[in-house]
Amino acid sequence: MPSSPSRRAPSGSPARHAAAKKPHHTAPQGQPSHEIRIIGGQWRRTRLKVLDKPGLRPTPDRVRETLFNWLGQDLTAWRCVDAFAGTGVLGLEAASRGAAHVLMVEQDAVLVRDLQNNVTRLKAQMVSVQRGDAVTALARLPAGSVDLVFLDPPFDGPWFEPALKAAARAVPVGGWVYLEAPVAWTAEALAALGLQCERHLKAGAVHAHLLQRTA
Repeated sequence: MPSSPSRRAPSGSPARHAAAKKPHHTAPQGQPSHEIRIIGGQWRRTRLKVLDKPGLRPTPDRVRETLFNWLGQDLTAWRCVDAFAGTGVLGLEAASRGAAHVLMVEQDAVLVRDLQNNVTRLKAQMVSVQRGDAVTALARLPAGSVDLVFLDPPFDGPWFEPALKAAARAVPVGGWVYLEAPVAWTAEALAALGLQCERHLKAGAVHAHLLQRTA
């Protein structure tokens, strides 16, 4: 009995080419991310996911370690603001070291969502997340009501001087402002804002300043 003819389309046939051109659907990918870790306090070594977003610069481990050495590590009962919070790692480091309250302010809705997720995951009841403009949020705080303000604004924006003015008002005389900037701020420019640089380091393209309100 003769075998049945093959139903496979011959090479070069329209059917074969149609099959070859069938679109290949891949599963949608989430936004690329990496991890950073909290380096001190009760959440030491805890890893946090960080989205790979343009302009988002988590403060490196070495710089954070140096900063909190400057501050004395124990922030028990301190009131802090992480303005331009981004990943929120500075504010979480403060909370991990005993801060009584940390306000995180961030404009980007996606980053706000991630901040809230991390706060929930850590059960960080001393941390609150607010979506909005950092300078406006600082200006709304009662004068002298916080002990420490973290400022790490986008380097390509006009926020440095307004943020420093608002931060200087928010802390009392003797209070602290931490600033990351693409250049070192001069003593004269800081004095005009009632601030004095107590510590400074350069790490790559970043200048880290620990400022104290003097007037």
